[in-house]
Amino acid sequence: PRIGGVISAGGSGGTTLATAGMRALPVGIPKLMVSTVAAGDVAKYVGGADIMMFHSVADVQGLNSITEQVLSNAAHAMAGMVAQLPNAEAWEAKRKLARPAVGITMFGVTTPAVQAVTRRLEADYDCLVFHATGIGGRAMENLGESRLLSAFLDLTTTEVADMIVGGVFPAAQDRFGAAIRTGLPYVGSAGALDMVNFGPRDSVPEKFRSRKFVIHNPNVTLMRTTRDENRAFGEWIGARLNAMNGPVRFLLPEGGVSMLDAPSQPFHDPEADNALFEAIERTVRQTPQRNVERVRANINDPAFVDAVISAFHAITPKLQRRA
Repeated sequence: PRIGGVISAGGSGGTTLATAGMRALPVGIPKLMVSTVAAGDVAKYVGGADIMMFHSVADVQGLNSITEQVLSNAAHAMAGMVAQLPNAEAWEAKRKLARPAVGITMFGVTTPAVQAVTRRLEADYDCLVFHATGIGGRAMENLGESRLLSAFLDLTTTEVADMIVGGVFPAAQDRFGAAIRTGLPYVGSAGALDMVNFGPRDSVPEKFRSRKFVIHNPNVTLMRTTRDENRAFGEWIGARLNAMNGPVRFLLPEGGVSMLDAPSQPFHDPEADNALFEAIERTVRQTPQRNVERVRANINDPAFVDAVISAFHAITPKLQRRA
């Protein structure tokens, strides 16, 4: 039978149990978790799924004036979502009209590139953009693993920097795993690998205090990566690209990997970038299926966007695109 939605209530144990089941369900099925821990860090419960976390305020071990109202609100929210779900015939009609979906990773400092790429593809593809904050990469990979994507445009691989250096938006160790296991067409780049993310400036670990920083906003501090760190990123990414059996194109923007990594900008460091590029080129086993290409442009320049589109069309089956 078709599931209309899933709702549960509990403390940390109940939340762990219920959300594990919710994460196994497809995106789009309403999922609501009333939880005593919903006001804290819920990343481990939500993962890459579309789970609504609803703070219970008081413990849910019994009914009282607070929990009765909170649970009532949650039930009404679930009822409203389920009532608006399309029926089977509408789902099928929508599926037949759907464009093939492409997963695209973006950061604020690669937004111009992603917006330009999306404009070029949106007539033929459903462009799904994911904020590369660790969870964003995992969400994209979950959809790819579920075969809800037809290709990856992984332009912003910055999560690798946070994973290796210790930032607050780290990739999972399985980053790129969906492309490895599915063989879906993959176009990637080194977007925002010039930076590691931390919280407020005073939260930066003491060992990094002498480094170059940009205060992105009161809650996000960006730290420029070094040549040695970039080599480590390149070697890690290169090894993951080697494990892909589908068509792969990885583009290296020689003019900089973000809007902060451009002439006169605070993170501009061609030597650090070149250490990254050389590590990728040295590590990747290039074949007719798996290519690494340098582009003489910043990642946000029109010339780089042209290269992305060209690479994408070169490795995606023409039958996927609408006439």
